[in-house]
Amino acid sequence: SYGLLKEEEFNWLLKEEVHAVLKQLQEILKEASRRFAVPSPGMESQLKQENFILGSSTEVQFSTTSEKKATSQTDNSIKTMSFSPVCFQIQDARNHVNQALQLLSSRDESYHFKTGAEVNKLMDAVMLQLTRARNRLTTPATLTLSELASSGLMKMFTPPMPGDVVVNFYINLSKLCLTVYQLHVLQPNTTKNFKPAGSSVLHNPGAMFEINNTKFEVSHVHKVECVVPWLNDTLVFFTISLQLCQQLKDKISVFSSFWNYRPF
Repeated sequence: SYGLLKEEEFNWLLKEEVHAVLKQLQEILKEASRRFAVPSPGMESQLKQENFILGSSTEVQFSTTSEKKATSQTDNSIKTMSFSPVCFQIQDARNHVNQALQLLSSRDESYHFKTGAEVNKLMDAVMLQLTRARNRLTTPATLTLSELASSGLMKMFTPPMPGDVVVNFYINLSKLCLTVYQLHVLQPNTTKNFKPAGSSVLHNPGAMFEINNTKFEVSHVHKVECVVPWLNDTLVFFTISLQLCQQLKDKISVFSSFWNYRPF
């Protein structure tokens, strides 16, 4: 009968196609993990070093090893600076990719999925990790100038940053972005109109903040950026993986409509 045929087709989906999709997802995410230089079982991590030019006056050396560092030179008083790690965004995204891979590897080919709901639960968990990984690269943190001034970024510069400069260094989509804020101290007799700026990815000249009982105003903002090809690759891998997960969920949904009495 038609119902029996559909049931056989659904059993084949649970037994064969689900594992084919899981294998494909693992291959794509292992490729993504290589971009982050995350060691994967049976695969040597890809260790490479790349140089990027941020604008015309700033050179950043960006290493894709797990211990990421960058050096920067600008034409003002900032000399060599080193970041280790370059960005918490990369660490967080990498961790979410690892968690997605662990979820997938927990259901190897010998595992038998009994219901569509079980497959959906796994896909939802994987999609959550992939969405979080993508969001860490596409949504830079919004910070106040006070937070930037006291952040770990300032402590990672060698030699130490001068007191009249605050920086932000982050990833936005496939771009590596460096923002340098030049500051001047607001004298006590000029602070009657003092209003601290709120959180933002990018602050404008005139923005004010206070730290250690001293009030500052941003006088100039310098922003430079460059495209990092492997970050672009990684975002594409995330998109493809999320589509595969959703397509599998859609197939499960089609079959579940045939048997409302079965716990899909």
